[in-house]
Amino acid sequence: MKKILTTHILFSRVAKGLSAVLLLVGTSSLSSAADWPDRPVKIISPYLAGGGLDIWVRPVANLLTQQLGQSFVVENKAGANGAIGTTFGARSAPDGYTIMAATTGSMAMNAAIKANLPYDPIKDFVPVTIVAESAFLMTAAPSSSIKSLKEVIDRSIKDPGSVTYASFGIGSSAHLAAELFSAEAGIKMTHVPYQGSAQAIQDVMAGNVMVMFDSLSLDLPHIRAGRLVPIALADTKRSAAAPDVPTFAELGLPKVLAGSWYALLAPAGTPTAIVQRLRDEVVKALASKTLQDQANTTGTRTVGNTPAEFAQQLKEDLEKWRTVVKKIGLENLGG
Repeated sequence: MKKILTTHILFSRVAKGLSAVLLLVGTSSLSSAADWPDRPVKIISPYLAGGGLDIWVRPVANLLTQQLGQSFVVENKAGANGAIGTTFGARSAPDGYTIMAATTGSMAMNAAIKANLPYDPIKDFVPVTIVAESAFLMTAAPSSSIKSLKEVIDRSIKDPGSVTYASFGIGSSAHLAAELFSAEAGIKMTHVPYQGSAQAIQDVMAGNVMVMFDSLSLDLPHIRAGRLVPIALADTKRSAAAPDVPTFAELGLPKVLAGSWYALLAPAGTPTAIVQRLRDEVVKALASKTLQDQANTTGTRTVGNTPAEFAQQLKEDLEKWRTVVKKIGLENLGG
């Protein structure tokens, strides 16, 4: 009996000790979230400056700096269609002081086409929120004399490969969007890859390449200035920012749906309380006049979903693009 009583007392002490440890850990986590950030935060952008991700992540960083009283600094680490910067983010300390900016391309599409990707978009990151999303638009160089989707298709049927298209890298979202269109239209175009969106757009405007898929938000200023000709929008409906531009569905290709979201994630293991606070602050920033005006003028939708909703979106996009990649025969592209 005495032995049982002693064992019970010992168990009670261990249980109390464990509870104290768990309470301390929980309190420490909450405290770190309450104190966060107490020094500058880096946001890693895996693409060159000037692309669709950049025009969203920088104003968000500026607003977070104002809201939280610490600097949020964007660092561009471009290369390998976003894989270099994203790998850096995956290997960063999960302390809330290195945040990953990402796109559909760097997360879902890279994983769909590359068998040996050095990061896992699901296991290596904790979703924070999707900041905004933009449908892709096919545009043409004014000097190409292409004014409609029918002309792209007719030229490609008459002379396969004669229509050239630019992208911001082999396996990039622009590359996959163009190949999806080609597969649905039953045509062949010639791919001309670049190291970034800004470079690709410049060469299309210069007439060195005929057409390109890119975010509506990036294309609109050039369309309004007459430097690009809008052809078709890869969305379910027309955009209020470009109401005269038809969708691919209207033109007989309903499966040509492509675009990109611009999002923030944290390295796996980042405290949940910090992730949630960051998400809440981003939602606050998205409600600002600055970002609402930007959304309205660029034809972009602001999002601000929850980490759980973003996690589900990422899984669905991975499945979607793996299916598309298999259909068009681009598995294991780039290794």
